[in-house]
Amino acid sequence: MAAFIDSMKEKARMDKKTVVLPETNDKRTLIAAAHILEEDIANLILVGKREKILDGAGWLELDLDGAQIVDPDEFDRFDEYVNILYELRKEKGMTQEAAREALATDYLTFGVMMVKCNDADGMVAGACHATADTLRPALQILKTAPGVKLVSGFFIMDVPNCEYGDHGTFLFADCGLNQDPTAEELAAIADTSAKSFKSLIGAKPIIAMLSHSTKGSAKHPLVDKVVEATRIAHEQYPGLCIDGELQADAALVPSVAKSKSPGSEVGGKANVLIFPNLDCGNIGYKLVQRLAGAEAYGPMLQGIAKPVNDLSRGCSWQDIVGVVALTAVQAQLV
Repeated sequence: MAAFIDSMKEKARMDKKTVVLPETNDKRTLIAAAHILEEDIANLILVGKREKILDGAGWLELDLDGAQIVDPDEFDRFDEYVNILYELRKEKGMTQEAAREALATDYLTFGVMMVKCNDADGMVAGACHATADTLRPALQILKTAPGVKLVSGFFIMDVPNCEYGDHGTFLFADCGLNQDPTAEELAAIADTSAKSFKSLIGAKPIIAMLSHSTKGSAKHPLVDKVVEATRIAHEQYPGLCIDGELQADAALVPSVAKSKSPGSEVGGKANVLIFPNLDCGNIGYKLVQRLAGAEAYGPMLQGIAKPVNDLSRGCSWQDIVGVVALTAVQAQLV
């Protein structure tokens, strides 16, 4: 099961990037930082009070000597950051004073500014913040990537002893951000998810648009949305290998696909699963994680101009190490 994340760590080592970790008051972050440094996965910037971080490292018996510790109150480019944030947000009512306060007190905003100003290549947060708190400064400061219609969230799922997907590896979307995407938004999520799967995993993305129905077996507006999303995806993103609407077993299991969706190029082969709404996606990934013993890396964010990735608040330090490795690989592709 470790093979996937080990391959990501190896990719990260080949072209080391700098990742900001702003949640230094959380012991999982400090433990993860020590392991990232030991494994030489990325260069790290830890945002916070030096004395507090080092006290925490000492109490946990961690070696953080290789990390750069940045205290916003002592940062020599702080005024420059204030001016940049003010210029970016003044049309939205931001004042110089508000920019200064945000950068001094909100380490997530400060971390995103480090990415904006090319002092770091990416940021990972969310161990002790809601997704909205992580995403807000990223969207306000970094904006969406060119040509992207919306930002969405995905998980890389690595399922042990699994014959389906790409040797047990899947991308699930959207599991963390868009609550009830429209058909057009679902199609856009499918497109960006395909790019994310190809860039991170390297295999051909085979995309299933999931539903409680397969090829008209049920009639309902929820089914209609997925059917329309698949039509739009074929029209707007003709290079995708995509089909829907498919039930999960028809998407994954060849024998079921032969019965329920004969002739489908996706049925029984899917490795990218697009869920019809956030309820399905969030419940689905947690079931696979907890009942199948899968490693769940995310929620990764796709569609932002530079890599900023979220964590589940129930994450382990090992999860943080994995998401930092994935963030570093994403940064290589920007």
